[in-house]
Amino acid sequence: MSDTPAHWTVRHFSQANPAGSGCDSVPALLRRLADSIEALGPAGIQDVLMGWSEMTEHGPWWSGTVYFHLPEDA
Repeated sequence: MSDTPAHWTVRHFSQANPAGSGCDSVPALLRRLADSIEALGPAGIQDVLMGWSEMTEHGPWWSGTVYFHLPEDA
C-alpha cells in the first residue's frame, strides 16, 4: 500500500466574478484568473475551465477553475 499524498494529484482553485453587475463579464474573469495564475509563480498549468453556474438578472455568472502543478509536486 502506498503513502497518502499531502495534496491532490493536481492542485486547483476556482474563482468567480463578484455577484451583481459585471458578473457576466468574461474579460473580467480572464483578468482575475490571469492575476491569480501569475501569483502562483513557477506553476505548470494543466487546464483552465470556464463556465457559468446560474443565470442572474445581470446575465450568466461566470467562474473558472485552474488546474496546476507546482515544482515541489514532482
